[in-house]
Formats: sequence, C-alpha cells, structure tokens
Amino acid sequence: MSISSFGSLPNLISLLRLVLVPVIISMIVGNRWVAAFLVFVAAGISDAVDGWLANRFNLRTELGAYLDPLADKMLLISIYVALALSDTVPATIAILIVFRDLMIIAAFLVSWILGKPIKVHPLFVSKANTMAQIAFAALVLGAKAFGLQLGLWFDASLWIVAALTLASAGAYLWQWIRHMGL
Repeated sequence: MSISSFGSLPNLISLLRLVLVPVIISMIVGNRWVAAFLVFVAAGISDAVDGWLANRFNLRTELGAYLDPLADKMLLISIYVALALSDTVPATIAILIVFRDLMIIAAFLVSWILGKPIKVHPLFVSKANTMAQIAFAALVLGAKAFGLQLGLWFDASLWIVAALTLASAGAYLWQWIRHMGL
C-alpha cells in the first residue's frame, strides 16, 4: 500500500478536529477541565499531524487548504467564547478574537463580490497571533484542569494575545484597503 492511498488522511484529521469542537465546549461548560485540556491538546497535536502529513507526503489538496484553517478558527473561536461564558477569561478577549475573524471573512467576501478577490496569504503577525491564542488557551485550560492559580502570567499573556490580535486585524485591514484601492 502506497502513501497515496492515504491522500485524504490530512482532510479526515481536520474534520476530526472540527468534530472535537462541540466536545471540548461541552466539557468546558460542564466544568470538566481535565478532559477539556486533554482533548484540546489532542486537537492541537492533530493540527500538527495533518500539516506534517500533507507537506511531507505531498498530500495537499484544495479542500485541505480551506478545511485546516476553518477547523483551527472554529476551535479557537469556540474555546474563547466558552472560556468567556464560564468567566475564565474576560469577555473582551473573546469579542476581540471573534471580531477579528469576522472582519477578515467579511473583507474577503466583499472583495470576491466586487470581483476583486484577494489571495489568502497568512501574515507573520497572524501566525504569531494564532500561536499565542493556542498557547494561552492551553495554559488557561491546563491551569483550570490542575487547579493552578491564574496569576501574573495570566494577565501578561492576556495582554500579549490582545495586542497580537489587534496587530493582526490591523495588518489584514491595511492589506485589504491597499488591495481595494481605497
């Protein structure tokens, strides 16, 4: 059996990550922090595995180019909304994260509708932002899971995530404004 037999494996892993979203959210809502933390870590590992498989064995597909970031966004947005609703993180950070993603989606849709589609190229600040959001969510879930205090590290990390989210939103907005010729 050749590796090409597994051509859809990265996409299936991304789909699994999407399926894990309501599972993790229900765990957070049910205050099952250890399980939520472990499933979130598994989702993070699955993201690394599907990317590695797609790149290492040239299993990249057009579907995967959309499915992987969609799974990541659904997971992160859902996690932050659930953490805000459980009073674990301030609602403002969830609002900021959701707003940034909705703004980016709206900009791409408007560009497409007006016949000026913009190519999706993740910016460095966006990659840093995603890494910070994942790390912060993992730290918060881990702290809740193992009964650790949300102290100074929490406040500093929260500010870093907020700053990177704003910087990423601004960078994408600036890129879109230039693309649209405003």
